[in-house]
Amino acid sequence: MELSAYKPQSKLVLPAHPVSRPRFPVIDAHNHLDGFMPKLAETPVEEIIARLDEAGVRVYVDLDGGWGEAILQRHLDRYKNSAPERFRMFGGVDWSQWPVHGNRFAEWAAARLREQAAWGAQGLKIWKPFGLRVKDPQGNLARVNDRRLDAIWETAAELNLPVLIHVADPVAFFDPVDERNERWEELQANPDWAFTSPPFPPFLSILEDLAGLVEDHPRTTFIGAHVGCYAENLAWVGAMLDRCPNYFIDVSARIAELGRQPYTARRFFLKYADRILFGTDAGPSVETARITYRFLETQDEYFPYDSSEIPGQGRWRIYGLHLPGPVLKKIYHANAQRALGIQSLP
Repeated sequence: MELSAYKPQSKLVLPAHPVSRPRFPVIDAHNHLDGFMPKLAETPVEEIIARLDEAGVRVYVDLDGGWGEAILQRHLDRYKNSAPERFRMFGGVDWSQWPVHGNRFAEWAAARLREQAAWGAQGLKIWKPFGLRVKDPQGNLARVNDRRLDAIWETAAELNLPVLIHVADPVAFFDPVDERNERWEELQANPDWAFTSPPFPPFLSILEDLAGLVEDHPRTTFIGAHVGCYAENLAWVGAMLDRCPNYFIDVSARIAELGRQPYTARRFFLKYADRILFGTDAGPSVETARITYRFLETQDEYFPYDSSEIPGQGRWRIYGLHLPGPVLKKIYHANAQRALGIQSLP
Protein backbone atom coordinates (compact mmCIF):
# COMPACT_ATOMS: atom_id res chain seq x y z
CA MET A 1 0.00 0.00 0.00
CA GLU A 2 1.25 3.46 -0.87
CA LEU A 3 1.28 6.14 1.81
CA SER A 4 -1.25 8.17 -0.18
CA ALA A 5 -3.77 5.35 0.26
CA TYR A 6 -3.29 5.12 4.03
CA LYS A 7 -6.24 6.76 5.81
CA PRO A 8 -6.42 5.32 9.34
CA GLN A 9 -9.56 5.89 11.39
CA SER A 10 -9.05 6.62 15.09
CA LYS A 11 -10.88 4.30 17.47
CA LEU A 12 -10.66 6.65 20.43
CA VAL A 13 -14.00 7.47 22.04
CA LEU A 14 -13.72 11.02 23.35
CA PRO A 15 -16.01 13.88 24.38
CA ALA A 16 -16.62 16.33 21.54
CA HIS A 17 -17.80 19.91 21.92
CA PRO A 18 -18.18 21.57 18.51
CA VAL A 19 -18.43 25.36 18.75
CA SER A 20 -20.84 26.88 16.25
CA ARG A 21 -20.59 30.43 17.63
CA PRO A 22 -17.59 32.05 19.30
CA ARG A 23 -17.93 33.09 22.92
CA PHE A 24 -17.21 36.72 21.96
CA PRO A 25 -17.42 38.75 18.72
CA VAL A 26 -14.52 38.11 16.36
CA ILE A 27 -12.19 40.21 14.23
CA ASP A 28 -10.54 37.99 11.63
CA ALA A 29 -7.27 39.87 11.35
CA HIS A 30 -5.65 37.71 8.66
CA ASN A 31 -7.65 36.70 5.63
CA HIS A 32 -8.29 37.12 1.91
CA LEU A 33 -11.18 37.80 -0.43
CA ASP A 34 -10.03 36.67 -3.84
CA GLY A 35 -6.24 36.62 -4.05
CA PHE A 36 -6.24 32.88 -3.41
CA MET A 37 -9.96 32.30 -3.96
CA PRO A 38 -11.07 33.75 -7.32
CA LYS A 39 -14.62 32.43 -7.00
CA LEU A 40 -15.28 34.95 -4.24
CA ALA A 41 -15.01 37.71 -6.83
CA GLU A 42 -18.22 36.34 -8.33
CA THR A 43 -20.01 35.89 -5.00
CA PRO A 44 -22.39 38.70 -4.00
CA VAL A 45 -21.01 40.77 -1.15
CA GLU A 46 -24.25 40.21 0.76
CA GLU A 47 -23.64 36.46 0.65
CA ILE A 48 -20.11 36.87 1.99
CA ILE A 49 -21.40 39.04 4.83
CA ALA A 50 -24.01 36.39 5.59
CA ARG A 51 -21.21 33.84 5.97
CA LEU A 52 -19.36 36.18 8.32
CA ASP A 53 -22.52 36.65 10.36
CA GLU A 54 -22.97 32.88 10.58
CA ALA A 55 -19.40 32.53 11.81
CA GLY A 56 -19.67 35.40 14.30
CA VAL A 57 -17.05 37.51 12.50
CA ARG A 58 -17.76 41.23 12.85
CA VAL A 59 -14.71 42.63 11.01
CA TYR A 60 -12.78 40.92 8.23
CA VAL A 61 -9.25 42.02 7.30
CA ASP A 62 -8.45 41.48 3.62
CA LEU A 63 -4.75 41.33 2.77
CA ASP A 64 -5.02 40.83 -0.97
CA GLY A 65 -4.22 44.47 -1.69
CA GLY A 66 -0.65 43.54 -0.85
CA TRP A 67 -0.45 41.88 -4.26
CA GLY A 68 -0.92 45.14 -6.11
CA GLU A 69 -2.72 48.45 -6.33
CA ALA A 70 -5.17 47.22 -8.98
CA ILE A 71 -6.39 44.51 -6.56
CA LEU A 72 -6.52 47.01 -3.72
CA GLN A 73 -8.63 49.43 -5.75
CA ARG A 74 -10.96 46.65 -6.89
CA HIS A 75 -11.49 45.44 -3.34
CA LEU A 76 -12.03 48.93 -2.01
CA ASP A 77 -14.68 49.50 -4.67
CA ARG A 78 -16.38 46.14 -4.21
CA TYR A 79 -16.21 45.50 -0.47
CA LYS A 80 -15.28 48.67 1.37
CA ASN A 81 -17.87 50.75 -0.42
CA SER A 82 -20.52 48.08 0.19
CA ALA A 83 -19.93 47.58 3.91
CA PRO A 84 -17.16 49.86 5.21
CA GLU A 85 -17.61 48.76 8.82
CA ARG A 86 -17.21 45.05 8.00
CA PHE A 87 -14.02 45.08 5.91
CA ARG A 88 -10.52 46.50 6.30
CA MET A 89 -8.16 46.49 3.33
CA PHE A 90 -4.36 46.41 3.43
CA GLY A 91 -2.08 47.78 0.75
CA GLY A 92 1.38 46.63 -0.28
CA VAL A 93 4.80 47.35 -1.77
CA ASP A 94 5.61 46.75 -5.44
CA TRP A 95 9.10 45.29 -5.15
CA SER A 96 9.44 45.04 -8.93
CA GLN A 97 9.96 48.81 -8.97
CA TRP A 98 13.16 48.71 -6.91
CA PRO A 99 15.46 48.43 -9.95
CA VAL A 100 13.48 51.21 -11.64
CA HIS A 101 13.80 53.72 -8.79
CA GLY A 102 17.16 52.62 -7.42
CA ASN A 103 18.28 54.55 -4.35
CA ARG A 104 14.97 56.42 -4.28
CA PHE A 105 12.88 53.26 -4.10
CA ALA A 106 12.00 53.45 -0.40
CA GLU A 107 10.82 57.05 -0.78
CA TRP A 108 8.80 56.07 -3.85
CA ALA A 109 7.22 53.10 -2.02
CA ALA A 110 6.45 55.32 0.97
CA ALA A 111 4.72 57.80 -1.33
CA ARG A 112 2.67 54.96 -2.84
CA LEU A 113 1.70 53.88 0.69
CA ARG A 114 0.45 57.41 1.37
CA GLU A 115 -1.62 57.23 -1.80
CA GLN A 116 -3.03 53.82 -0.86
CA ALA A 117 -3.98 55.16 2.56
CA ALA A 118 -5.72 58.10 0.88
CA TRP A 119 -7.77 55.61 -1.15
CA GLY A 120 -8.81 53.81 2.04
CA ALA A 121 -6.12 51.22 2.83
CA GLN A 122 -5.85 50.69 6.59
CA GLY A 123 -2.65 48.65 6.82
CA LEU A 124 0.37 47.34 4.93
CA LYS A 125 0.84 43.67 4.01
CA ILE A 126 4.31 42.30 3.32
CA TRP A 127 4.37 38.93 1.58
CA LYS A 128 6.98 36.21 1.93
CA PRO A 129 8.88 36.98 -1.31
CA PHE A 130 10.50 39.67 0.87
CA GLY A 131 13.35 37.75 2.47
CA LEU A 132 13.14 34.86 0.00
CA ARG A 133 13.16 36.33 -3.51
CA VAL A 134 13.15 40.16 -3.52
CA LYS A 135 16.41 41.52 -4.92
CA ASP A 136 17.95 44.97 -4.92
CA PRO A 137 19.07 46.76 -8.12
CA GLN A 138 22.46 45.04 -7.90
CA GLY A 139 20.79 41.62 -8.02
CA ASN A 140 21.48 40.79 -4.37
CA LEU A 141 18.83 39.18 -2.19
CA ALA A 142 17.43 41.89 0.08
CA ARG A 143 17.52 41.20 3.79
CA VAL A 144 14.38 41.84 5.80
CA ASN A 145 16.11 44.46 7.96
CA ASP A 146 17.73 46.30 5.03
CA ARG A 147 18.20 49.87 6.28
CA ARG A 148 17.71 51.25 2.76
CA LEU A 149 13.98 50.51 3.22
CA ASP A 150 13.52 52.41 6.50
CA ALA A 151 11.30 55.06 4.89
CA ILE A 152 8.58 52.46 4.25
CA TRP A 153 8.29 51.38 7.87
CA GLU A 154 8.58 54.90 9.25
CA THR A 155 5.85 56.10 6.90
CA ALA A 156 3.60 53.28 8.12
CA ALA A 157 4.20 54.52 11.67
CA GLU A 158 3.48 58.12 10.66
CA LEU A 159 0.20 57.06 9.02
CA ASN A 160 -0.64 54.79 11.96
CA LEU A 161 -0.89 51.80 9.62
CA PRO A 162 -0.07 48.37 11.08
CA VAL A 163 2.34 46.21 9.07
CA LEU A 164 1.30 42.56 8.80
CA ILE A 165 4.43 40.74 7.72
CA HIS A 166 4.99 37.18 6.48
CA VAL A 167 8.63 36.40 5.73
CA ALA A 168 8.99 32.63 6.16
CA ASP A 169 6.97 29.44 6.05
CA PRO A 170 7.07 26.33 8.28
CA VAL A 171 10.60 25.33 9.23
CA ALA A 172 10.29 22.01 7.43
CA PHE A 173 9.88 23.87 4.13
CA PHE A 174 13.53 24.92 4.48
CA ASP A 175 14.79 21.38 5.12
CA PRO A 176 15.68 18.79 2.49
CA VAL A 177 12.54 17.20 1.07
CA ASP A 178 13.41 13.66 2.11
CA GLU A 179 12.07 10.85 4.29
CA ARG A 180 12.70 12.88 7.46
CA ASN A 181 10.66 15.91 6.43
CA GLU A 182 7.37 15.99 8.34
CA ARG A 183 5.78 18.07 5.58
CA TRP A 184 6.83 15.66 2.82
CA GLU A 185 3.30 15.00 1.54
CA GLU A 186 2.43 18.70 1.54
CA LEU A 187 5.61 19.55 -0.36
CA GLN A 188 5.02 16.78 -2.87
CA ALA A 189 1.65 18.35 -3.61
CA ASN A 190 3.14 21.88 -3.65
CA PRO A 191 6.79 21.64 -4.72
CA ASP A 192 7.09 25.41 -5.14
CA TRP A 193 6.64 25.74 -1.36
CA ALA A 194 10.05 24.19 -0.72
CA PHE A 195 12.69 26.78 0.24
CA THR A 196 15.56 24.42 0.94
CA SER A 197 18.66 26.18 2.19
CA PRO A 198 20.73 26.50 0.09
CA PRO A 199 19.90 28.09 -2.30
CA PHE A 200 17.45 29.98 -0.09
CA PRO A 201 18.64 31.70 3.10
CA PRO A 202 18.57 29.64 6.30
CA PHE A 203 15.22 29.88 8.05
CA LEU A 204 16.59 31.31 11.28
CA SER A 205 18.59 34.02 9.50
CA ILE A 206 15.33 35.35 8.01
CA LEU A 207 13.62 35.31 11.41
CA GLU A 208 16.55 37.06 13.07
CA ASP A 209 16.37 39.78 10.42
CA LEU A 210 12.64 40.12 11.11
CA ALA A 211 13.40 40.61 14.80
CA GLY A 212 15.98 43.23 13.86
CA LEU A 213 13.47 45.06 11.67
CA VAL A 214 10.86 45.22 14.43
CA GLU A 215 13.42 46.33 17.02
CA ASP A 216 14.80 49.03 14.70
CA HIS A 217 11.34 50.62 14.24
CA PRO A 218 9.69 50.82 17.67
CA ARG A 219 7.12 53.39 16.49
CA THR A 220 5.73 50.98 13.89
CA THR A 221 3.15 48.35 14.81
CA PHE A 222 4.15 45.00 13.31
CA ILE A 223 2.00 41.85 13.24
CA GLY A 224 3.92 38.62 12.67
CA ALA A 225 1.78 36.44 10.43
CA HIS A 226 1.26 32.78 11.32
CA VAL A 227 2.44 32.98 14.95
CA GLY A 228 5.34 35.18 13.93
CA CYS A 229 6.33 32.67 11.21
CA TYR A 230 7.68 30.28 13.86
CA ALA A 231 4.84 28.35 15.51
CA GLU A 232 7.19 25.42 15.98
CA ASN A 233 9.24 27.36 18.58
CA LEU A 234 7.01 29.39 20.88
CA ALA A 235 9.91 30.16 23.21
CA TRP A 236 11.63 32.01 20.35
CA VAL A 237 8.46 33.93 19.48
CA GLY A 238 7.88 34.76 23.14
CA ALA A 239 11.39 36.14 23.51
CA MET A 240 10.75 38.44 20.55
CA LEU A 241 7.45 39.59 22.06
CA ASP A 242 9.30 40.32 25.30
CA ARG A 243 11.82 42.51 23.49
CA CYS A 244 9.40 44.27 21.15
CA PRO A 245 6.31 45.93 22.67
CA ASN A 246 5.33 47.07 19.14
CA TYR A 247 4.96 43.45 17.98
CA PHE A 248 1.82 41.33 17.74
CA ILE A 249 1.25 37.90 16.18
CA ASP A 250 -1.74 36.19 14.61
CA VAL A 251 -2.72 32.51 14.77
CA SER A 252 -3.84 32.16 11.15
CA ALA A 253 -3.25 28.77 9.50
CA ARG A 254 -1.22 27.49 12.44
CA ILE A 255 -3.62 25.68 14.76
CA ALA A 256 -2.14 22.46 13.37
CA GLU A 257 1.17 23.45 14.95
CA LEU A 258 -0.25 24.99 18.12
CA GLY A 259 -2.69 22.18 18.75
CA ARG A 260 -0.07 19.43 18.87
CA GLN A 261 1.77 21.24 21.70
CA PRO A 262 -1.25 22.13 23.85
CA TYR A 263 0.52 22.53 27.21
CA THR A 264 3.21 24.82 25.82
CA ALA A 265 0.69 26.67 23.64
CA ARG A 266 -1.72 27.27 26.51
CA ARG A 267 1.04 28.72 28.68
CA PHE A 268 2.08 30.90 25.74
CA PHE A 269 -1.47 32.16 25.15
CA LEU A 270 -1.95 32.98 28.82
CA LYS A 271 1.37 34.82 29.08
CA TYR A 272 0.96 36.80 25.85
CA ALA A 273 -2.80 37.21 25.94
CA ASP A 274 -2.47 40.91 25.06
CA ARG A 275 -0.44 40.30 21.90
CA ILE A 276 -2.26 37.57 19.95
CA LEU A 277 -4.78 38.18 17.17
CA PHE A 278 -7.37 35.81 15.74
CA GLY A 279 -7.12 34.88 12.06
CA THR A 280 -7.93 31.95 9.81
CA ASP A 281 -6.33 32.66 6.38
CA ALA A 282 -9.04 30.51 4.81
CA GLY A 283 -11.48 32.96 3.29
CA PRO A 284 -14.94 33.51 4.77
CA SER A 285 -15.10 29.85 5.80
CA VAL A 286 -17.61 29.08 8.55
CA GLU A 287 -16.16 25.59 8.95
CA THR A 288 -12.57 26.78 9.48
CA ALA A 289 -13.69 29.44 11.92
CA ARG A 290 -15.61 26.87 13.96
CA ILE A 291 -12.66 24.48 14.12
CA THR A 292 -10.51 27.36 15.37
CA TYR A 293 -13.11 28.29 18.01
CA ARG A 294 -13.16 24.67 19.18
CA PHE A 295 -9.37 24.73 19.45
CA LEU A 296 -9.36 27.93 21.50
CA GLU A 297 -12.41 27.34 23.69
CA THR A 298 -12.65 23.63 24.50
CA GLN A 299 -10.48 20.98 26.08
CA ASP A 300 -11.40 18.44 23.39
CA GLU A 301 -8.69 15.94 22.57
CA TYR A 302 -7.27 14.55 19.35
CA PHE A 303 -9.60 16.17 16.83
CA PRO A 304 -8.96 17.16 13.19
CA TYR A 305 -7.57 20.61 12.50
CA ASP A 306 -9.14 20.70 9.05
CA SER A 307 -11.87 18.91 7.12
CA SER A 308 -9.61 17.02 4.72
CA GLU A 309 -9.57 13.23 4.72
CA ILE A 310 -5.78 13.49 4.82
CA PRO A 311 -4.83 16.53 6.95
CA GLY A 312 -3.23 19.21 4.81
CA GLN A 313 -0.27 20.15 7.01
CA GLY A 314 0.68 16.80 8.50
CA ARG A 315 -0.73 13.49 9.71
CA TRP A 316 -1.57 14.46 13.25
CA ARG A 317 -4.51 15.80 15.25
CA ILE A 318 -4.82 18.57 17.79
CA TYR A 319 -5.93 19.29 21.36
CA GLY A 320 -7.97 22.25 22.58
CA LEU A 321 -6.53 24.99 24.79
CA HIS A 322 -9.65 25.70 26.90
CA LEU A 323 -8.74 29.37 27.32
CA PRO A 324 -10.50 31.46 29.97
CA GLY A 325 -13.06 34.06 28.95
CA PRO A 326 -10.92 37.18 29.50
CA VAL A 327 -8.17 35.74 27.30
CA LEU A 328 -10.61 34.69 24.58
CA LYS A 329 -12.09 38.18 24.49
CA LYS A 330 -8.65 39.69 23.91
CA ILE A 331 -7.72 37.22 21.18
CA TYR A 332 -11.08 37.33 19.44
CA HIS A 333 -11.31 41.10 19.12
CA ALA A 334 -9.81 43.37 21.81
CA ASN A 335 -6.18 42.97 20.72
CA ALA A 336 -7.07 43.50 17.08
CA GLN A 337 -9.00 46.65 17.98
CA ARG A 338 -5.86 47.99 19.61
CA ALA A 339 -3.42 46.89 16.89
CA LEU A 340 -5.63 47.91 13.96
CA GLY A 341 -7.16 51.03 15.47
CA ILE A 342 -10.76 49.78 15.43
CA GLN A 343 -12.74 51.93 17.82
CA SER A 344 -15.92 49.85 18.02
CA LEU A 345 -17.39 46.68 16.54
CA PRO A 346 -20.26 46.81 14.05
